[in-house]
Amino acid sequence: MCALAQPEFAMTRIVFPIAALLLSSLSHAGEYALSAAEAHAWIQDDSRTVLFVDVRDPVEIMFTGWAEGVDINIPFLLVDREAWNADAGSFPMPRNPDFIAEVDAALAARGLDRSAPIITMCRSGSARGEPSATALREAGFDNVYFVRHGFQGDRLSEGEMAGHRLLNGWQNEGLPWRPRMDPERIYRPGSDRR
Repeated sequence: MCALAQPEFAMTRIVFPIAALLLSSLSHAGEYALSAAEAHAWIQDDSRTVLFVDVRDPVEIMFTGWAEGVDINIPFLLVDREAWNADAGSFPMPRNPDFIAEVDAALAARGLDRSAPIITMCRSGSARGEPSATALREAGFDNVYFVRHGFQGDRLSEGEMAGHRLLNGWQNEGLPWRPRMDPERIYRPGSDRR
């Protein structure tokens, strides 16, 4: 009986640290997630100098709306309109190869460096908001956050409006937004908009 207890104990000593590591990596993103209301409060706070970046493709913004207070639109993923994925029924969205450099340029244009607070926001928070914040952190930006639930929020799972993005997010929390894009802040490749 004692011989059986040793391997189980040894396995427990291995499994617990691995489980703790997995749990910490899963909760790590939650450490730098802000609600839409928190993000809005940060950008309204005159004592903070925050760079607020909408990371959606500009065509998406054109159809869904623009959050007031966004400093600049720098897409994390860009729609490749020259390719078509028939299986998925959509265009592929590869990562913007200039994303990090464009965020650096936006900071520099405001006299800021990589230690300045940056908030990223996409449509739902998960597909581009969180990954863009993670990419910036991995690239050496010290103070990056993303808007949990993004601009439009989550889809309703039940009821007459099931499937519609009417739960949480910037729009659904009643924060200021407008249907038209800001031409001075929207992403336009090759333009000098910064």
